[in-house]
Amino acid sequence: MKLSDLLERSEYKILQGSIDREMSTLVYDSRKIESGSVFVCISGAVSDGHAYAPQAVEKGAAAIVVEHSVDIPENADITIIQVRDSRLALAELSAAYFGYPAEQLTTIGITGTKGKTTATYMVKSILEHSGYPTGLIGTIEIIIGDEAIPAVNTTPESYVIQEAFRKMADAGLKCVVMEVSSQGLMLHRVGGFTFDYGIFTNLEPDHIGPNEHKDLDDYIRCKAMLFKQCRQGIFNADDEHLERILQGHTCEVETYGFSENADLRASDARLYDRGGSLGVAYHLSGKMDMDVEIDIPGKFSVYNSLTAIAICRHFGVPRKIIKESLSKIQVKGRVEILPVSSKFTLMIDYAHNAMSLESLLATLREYQPKRLVCLFGCGGNRSRDRRFEMGEVSSRLADLTIVTSDNPRDEEPEAIIEDIIVGVKKADGEYISITNRPEAIRYAIENALEGDVIVLAGKGHEDYQIIKGVKHHMDERELVAEVVKDGRFIGKRPQ
Repeated sequence: MKLSDLLERSEYKILQGSIDREMSTLVYDSRKIESGSVFVCISGAVSDGHAYAPQAVEKGAAAIVVEHSVDIPENADITIIQVRDSRLALAELSAAYFGYPAEQLTTIGITGTKGKTTATYMVKSILEHSGYPTGLIGTIEIIIGDEAIPAVNTTPESYVIQEAFRKMADAGLKCVVMEVSSQGLMLHRVGGFTFDYGIFTNLEPDHIGPNEHKDLDDYIRCKAMLFKQCRQGIFNADDEHLERILQGHTCEVETYGFSENADLRASDARLYDRGGSLGVAYHLSGKMDMDVEIDIPGKFSVYNSLTAIAICRHFGVPRKIIKESLSKIQVKGRVEILPVSSKFTLMIDYAHNAMSLESLLATLREYQPKRLVCLFGCGGNRSRDRRFEMGEVSSRLADLTIVTSDNPRDEEPEAIIEDIIVGVKKADGEYISITNRPEAIRYAIENALEGDVIVLAGKGHEDYQIIKGVKHHMDERELVAEVVKDGRFIGKRPQ
C-alpha cells in the first residue's frame, strides 16, 4: 500500500518527504515500528508518542504522523505528515489500512451510562436468530464468529476496532453491534466511519473525574458526538438529558420508552418470580405491537429490551423471533441468575460502585424477597470513598451484607473491609465479614433461607482476583457450582 492511499480521506500537511512511497505497517506503539512502518504519534496519559520520532527514524519507518514538529536528524529519509488531531488521524488511517471494512457491515453503536452491555448481547442474539451473523465489541469481549477475545477497554483503540471489522467482514458477518463509551468518542476511537445506527440508552452523572470527564457538560457533549456520526438515531424518550443529547444531531430520530410520545411504547410492566428466576413482562405498542417477557429482573430490563427491539425492527425481524430471543437472553455478569435452587434466587452482577449497587438493590427490593442478601467487596488502590458509599448503600437496602474481598491489589484485604464496614454502620442492616471470597460465597449459599434473593456483586464477568500484583483465577460460577455439588443447603425456611 502506498502512503498516499493511506491518507486519501484525511486532512494533512506534508512537512517533509513524499507520500508517493510504499509502506509496510501502520503502528501507534513505538515498540512495533519496523522498516517501512507509518508511525502515528499519539499523546497518551502516560507518554507522548512524539518523543519516539527519533526511534522511528532509527528503525527505518517510512513516515511519521505528528501534531507538531519533532526533533529528528537532519536529512533523515522519512516523510513527516502533520495533522490537527493524531487520534482522529489514527482512526482514519486505520480504516484505510484495513480497506474500509465498516462499509461492508451494518454498524450499530450503543452509548449510555447503563445498559450498553446487556443491550448489545440482546441485539446480537435477535439478529443472529434472524439469519444476520453479527459481531460484537464491548466491555466483556470482542466476538467474531466462534472466536471470543477478552476486552481491555469498553471501546478499544481505533486500530483494534478496524482490525476487528476487517476480520468480521472476511468471516462473512453482516452486522456488528458495539458499546460506544464517552471516552471512546472523546478519543476518536470510533472515528473514520459512519454508524448505520446510533443508540442512546440513558445518562447519569458517572465517569466524571480527573481521568475521565471534567464535568457533566463534557460527559454529555461526548455522548452526543455519536449522533453527529450516525445515519439513524434511536433514543430513550424518558431520559431527562435527551434534549441536550439531541443538540446538533445530524441523524434521523426515533424514540422508545414509557412516554406516550415515544415511537415504541412500553406499558403494563409487571414483575414476576418463578421460583429462583426473576423477570419482567410488559406490552409494547406504537411501531410494533406485542407482549414481551424477559428473564432478567427490573425496569431497566424493559429499557434494554426496548433498545434491542427498536434496532432489530429496522431489520424486519419477525415478532416471534424477537420474543423468543428476549425470553432466553442472559448476559454474563449482568444480573446473571444461576439456577441453584427453586427456593431462593442467586445472581452475579458487575455492580461495583454505589450508584450501580443502589440501582440493582432497589430493583430487587421490588420483588419483595424474604431477605435481600448482598455480598461484595471493593478494589484496592482505588478511591476509599467508594468503600464507605457502597457499604452504606448495601446496609440501607439489603437485609444482610456479606463484606468480602474484590481485587485487593496491593492493599491488605482486611483494611479495605474495615473501610466498608464504616459505611455499613451508617445504616441499620445486619452484616458479617468473611475475607476469603470463596468462603463468603459458600456461607451465603449454605445459609440461604427460602425466599432469599442473594446478589454476588462486583465481579460480574471477571474470572480473576488480583492479590499483590498477581492475577489468580477465580470464577464465581465455578465457586457456586462447587457448593451446589456438595449439596449442603436446602433453602431453609425463615424462623
